[in-house]
Amino acid sequence: MNSASRPDTVSANGLRYHWPTRPVVVVCIDGGDPAYLRQLLADGAIPNIRRFMTQGFATVADGTVPSFTCPNNMSIITGTPASKHGISGNYYLDVATGQAVVMTGPELLRGDTILARFAEAGAKVVSITAKDKLRRQLGKNLDLRRGNVSFSSEHADRCTLAENGIEGVLELVGQPLPGMYSMELSLFVLDAGIKLLEAAHRDLMFLSLTDYVQHKYAPDEAEAKRFYQALDQRFGRLEALGAIVVLTADHGMNDKSDAAGEPNVVWLQDLLDDKFGKDDVKVVCPITDAFVAHHGALGGFVRVWLRGKATVQQVMAAIVGLPGIEAVLDKSTACTLYDLPADREADVVVVSDAGTCIGARAADHDLSGLAGHRLRTHGGVSEAKVPIIVSVPLNEAYRLKAATATPKSWQVFDYALNGTRTSA
Repeated sequence: MNSASRPDTVSANGLRYHWPTRPVVVVCIDGGDPAYLRQLLADGAIPNIRRFMTQGFATVADGTVPSFTCPNNMSIITGTPASKHGISGNYYLDVATGQAVVMTGPELLRGDTILARFAEAGAKVVSITAKDKLRRQLGKNLDLRRGNVSFSSEHADRCTLAENGIEGVLELVGQPLPGMYSMELSLFVLDAGIKLLEAAHRDLMFLSLTDYVQHKYAPDEAEAKRFYQALDQRFGRLEALGAIVVLTADHGMNDKSDAAGEPNVVWLQDLLDDKFGKDDVKVVCPITDAFVAHHGALGGFVRVWLRGKATVQQVMAAIVGLPGIEAVLDKSTACTLYDLPADREADVVVVSDAGTCIGARAADHDLSGLAGHRLRTHGGVSEAKVPIIVSVPLNEAYRLKAATATPKSWQVFDYALNGTRTSA
């Protein structure tokens, strides 16, 4: 687009964003707990990230609770909290049918994505995610006929111009299709983004990774170091191509196993069945998605819907005081405290502490995929702290903004586009 004809700002969900003066690449490091950065900075393993932090901007922000992939990615891509965009988990209960419904359909996402609004204004936009479950929401209303691109590394072998705005992705990247349970699934996202940026000008890129490594390896383990070194090298390449590189995460990660290596689990559906009778209440684990081998559908945040005679007060009383439970909230309190959409919230919300996770029935969770590894997972308030790192300095207004209030992760594009603007 001719610079004389492009708009100076683009509006999305009530906020105006400055047009980027050079490519802006926002990377969501799935499961990127600040503990990994602390460990690997101390090890001297991530020199590009260190440079971004010292010469640009770095802080620890508040992510969306529940600290799961879908709500946080949608918060980032819309620039709004979950109460506005409506995606409050990977699953929610459709009370009309009594069935748990996956929350990945674009029709469930409320409001606009920042990417779609920029593309509508003429920007060249790229959205690449590791797992295809996010692709359709991230690419909602993105016009793929105008040179914009939206695909997943999971289905990189299936890309078409009509569905993804691109074809021949494996040939472009020069790599085979990565496995779902591998660090290569994330690295492919970055390598594809690099190839696209090398090939042509892009205004905005959103690259969303997967948390296989962080579920499996603690910050001090060799495989975590190898992964972050590979990430760091690619972040340096994006910067060398002229991009402003902005790093954040959708959630953190905690070890939730005991001294013997066994998962610390509160089997909440079993406990409530014993108390009130089978199926009087329904426990839904909103971490659940199609790929649960690395966490067994166990997280730090679950929802309880009432389906029989038990009251909210009775259910809360049965849960309060259980070991490992940090908070038991009714719907109204949970929505207010965590900024969640009331029409998709349960009657009772239960949050675990940093060392505990919550499941439904023990018989319904397959933990064989842990394969001798300690259970590391997320979902609660204890996993809601995430980094925001910008490879260039912020302007004075945004330095002050960050100093006076803890940034929210859903403000990442605000910091990336408005915070790096050096002139009117």
